[in-house]
Amino acid sequence: MQITEVTTHLVGNPWKNWLLVRVDTDEGIHGAGEGSLNAFGKTVAAAINELRDAFVGLDPTQVELLHQRMVRDIYSDGGQLHRAAVAAVEIACWDIMGKAHGRPVHDLLGGRVRDRVRAYANGWYRHERTPEAFAASARGVAAEGYTALKLDPFGAAARMIDPVDETLAIAIVEAVRDAVGPDVDLMIEAHSRFSVASALRIAERLAPLRPAWFEEPVPHGHVPAIVEVARRSVVPVATGESYASIEEFASLLAHDAVSILQPEPLHLGGLWRTRAVATMADAHAAVVAPHNAQGPICAAVSRTLGACTPNFAIQESFDAFNADWSRRIVDEPVLPERGYVSVSDRPGLGVEVDWDALAAHPYRPGNVLRLFEPDWQRRTGDVEEHE
Repeated sequence: MQITEVTTHLVGNPWKNWLLVRVDTDEGIHGAGEGSLNAFGKTVAAAINELRDAFVGLDPTQVELLHQRMVRDIYSDGGQLHRAAVAAVEIACWDIMGKAHGRPVHDLLGGRVRDRVRAYANGWYRHERTPEAFAASARGVAAEGYTALKLDPFGAAARMIDPVDETLAIAIVEAVRDAVGPDVDLMIEAHSRFSVASALRIAERLAPLRPAWFEEPVPHGHVPAIVEVARRSVVPVATGESYASIEEFASLLAHDAVSILQPEPLHLGGLWRTRAVATMADAHAAVVAPHNAQGPICAAVSRTLGACTPNFAIQESFDAFNADWSRRIVDEPVLPERGYVSVSDRPGLGVEVDWDALAAHPYRPGNVLRLFEPDWQRRTGDVEEHE
């Protein structure tokens, strides 16, 4: 079997354009991949096409050779942009392999270790930044059966946060805790906003509210800062979504300070490298909770990893809170029920894309998540897409 063609499809999800990719073979089996990267959908699509010679004609079962040709042999490191292009093709190859063998991909990655994957809700707060609004939304999410949810209460803060804004952020978390009760996990997202001093002060204020983790409190690229906060904070620190290589994870794990890693399969080059990070984490008594703020194929990838990875902690899920049409462009969207995602027995990734339906939701330049602008949490994107 050989790869014969790759087709890129930019899809206008209102708050972040998605890049879905179809890889075809000479045996008539095709696979679906994804290379979504916020503001860089067109750039990743261009990278995939520039790298065509590295994978067209290759047997799709040769994922290690695929990675070598698309990364090592190019001898240029394009970071997340580069790895998102690799991931889009690599994920589609796993989908093809599963379909060719009539098995779900998790069977090819070590076999199932659980029948359902716990999920936490994200993207559920698209309203004004007030404790009352957050509490009302959180109450509704908990009523749907979610036992965990994530929020970034910090507005547009960067490095420092003024005292009034900080107090508002803590009040929002307090309101959410009161709304959902003591038995629901709260993940507090910081999007690399703070200095070490600010992060430690905020962590101390958050501690009585018992967060499950404090996510990326300081810039992800500065390992000494991450390690200092992780060792001094009573709230566990989680990080890793922005890393684009296993070497970066190895550097972080060497300190044995962070025990919750969040590899993003699309930033890391796909399923195989993400599974490798999980094994590395296991050697350091750490768990993985992969980042999954992308489209429906990435959600299926996360479910696949959850099915076969012993130290997989929890799956991130935006899917129920995206536009209604986003759940119709695949035949069986990955949606939690009562806070859990059921593992699929279907061959491949377990979802089929309606490729013809994608054209009704075109790429829009305004569909970008800008995390340091006021009211970013509304995730409005291009307003025309909502009409």
